[in-house]
Amino acid sequence: QVRLVESGGGLVQPGGSLRLSCAASGGSIRIFTLSWYRQAPGKERELVASIGSAGSTNYGDSVKGRFTIARDNAKNTMYLEMNRLKPEDTAVYYCKLTGGGMYSDSWGQGTQVSVSP
Repeated sequence: QVRLVESGGGLVQPGGSLRLSCAASGGSIRIFTLSWYRQAPGKERELVASIGSAGSTNYGDSVKGRFTIARDNAKNTMYLEMNRLKPEDTAVYYCKLTGGGMYSDSWGQGTQVSVSP
């Protein structure tokens, strides 16, 4: 089973930037779709961005043009570059591997992103 660990969260001022990482272990991420989700207090978990095994990307409307998802299969790691952050981006960010075959879906434990003056 692939294990995912997020890092890079923190407190940042509006307009600032953060880069999240999602490191995988226990298996290669190469053939899987990877995603970032977020959940703010009192809200449903929502898709932020996803990246397919061939590199195709998809973004939630609220982050288009500000966030960039990327993957480095050699490092078994996925990234989320977040720019022009807004207070409404405050949430716990989770990475997810969409499983297939003998692999089930995997989620990381989450990393807190707080955007505040």
